[in-house]
Amino acid sequence: MSQPADHEPLDAPALERLFLAGRTHNAWLDKPVAPALLKQLFDLMKMGPTSANCSPARLVFVTSAQGKEKLLPHLMEDNRKKTESAPVCAILAYDKRFYELLPQLFPHNPDAVNWFSGSAEFAEQTAFRNSSLQGGYLMLAARALGLDVGAMSGFDPNGVDAAFFPEGRFKTNFLCNLGYGDPSGLFERSPRLAFDDACEIV
Repeated sequence: MSQPADHEPLDAPALERLFLAGRTHNAWLDKPVAPALLKQLFDLMKMGPTSANCSPARLVFVTSAQGKEKLLPHLMEDNRKKTESAPVCAILAYDKRFYELLPQLFPHNPDAVNWFSGSAEFAEQTAFRNSSLQGGYLMLAARALGLDVGAMSGFDPNGVDAAFFPEGRFKTNFLCNLGYGDPSGLFERSPRLAFDDACEIV
């Protein structure tokens, strides 16, 4: 008996784009990313699963010269150079009080708010973990839409938070440049671990 259509694996070109040929880009073509495409990107990203549908990620898409003036001083020098030429730098942050939206996002369990409201530490762990998941969805969704990505650490999170989230509710997780990559800026792909070096089946 054949599998249902929605259990069929993606075809080879789709896997190639998402994983096998997808690279971390360091240089960018002078080609803007339309706001409508960024909205489409978010609308794909948000469909990825999070625990209790908590959806803690909050994004600022930095595209303007003014936005970059605020952001660039808080980046390490190499990342500053990458981001200067990128059409978009996504600041992927998380909402420390994401649970206040659970009545909207997880309506079948009215008690879900109480899982997190009594422990700021547990809430922040959940927000960080699930916003990291959402950051992965962001990068795969971007590649699926024909964009290239360049995720980055290497920045002062306190400086970014002060510049973009001064009220303190949101905290920066990581940054991700988006746009159309210039292949001349790519390095050779680094090795990956073999299955037996990283996995166990029990």
